Amino acid sequence: MAATESDARGPNEAGPVALPCGHVDDVDLLRARHYDLLAVLLGRAPDQPLLDRLALLSGDDSALGRLTANLARAAAQTDAAAVEREFFNLFIGVGRGELLPYASYYLTGFLNERPLARVRGDLAALAIERQERVSEPEDHVAVLFEAMAGLAAGRFAAPPGEEQRFFERNLQSWAGRFLADLEAANAARFYRSVGALGRAFLEIEAEAFAMSA
Repeated sequence: MAATESDARGPNEAGPVALPCGHVDDVDLLRARHYDLLAVLLGRAPDQPLLDRLALLSGDDSALGRLTANLARAAAQTDAAAVEREFFNLFIGVGRGELLPYASYYLTGFLNERPLARVRGDLAALAIERQERVSEPEDHVAVLFEAMAGLAAGRFAAPPGEEQRFFERNLQSWAGRFLADLEAANAARFYRSVGALGRAFLEIEAEAFAMSA
């Protein structure tokens, strides 16, 4: 899901890559890659070339490293057709999927509510525009992860503190719950590893932002 005009894309989307605005350190670039990966996997079912690349990921002894290794094993043990069915059952379904990955739903119980308006205002303030071909509303978790990837990598010109503000306003209160639900979803197989990795990553992000406040 390429959600914005600002080139916050995942690893399997073609096209030129936006250059960072100024110096971005290695830690922030690594964070941006995590957000990009989660955005791609939650925005659409991965194709076989992406699954093959995921299967080559290596982990380490850290919490994220172990969960990355789990994701690699899950990718190696499935195929694109199976993951496409899983994605459909989880997020699309006949009528609706098992999960609704929207801030409005998690925060109000309904779609297209005030959290969506807040996201749209925050994206507009950053001059991030939704691409016409994207049908999902902007409070979809993949869209928000793309925005965070762009902020972390310096793809947008943003004032100091905007990255933390965006995270706290639009993700911190609900995205971890969604990822925990994904990890435990009945239809989840491959996506259990996505949920676990994403949940742990957001916990680290929240702790880091709290320490920097």
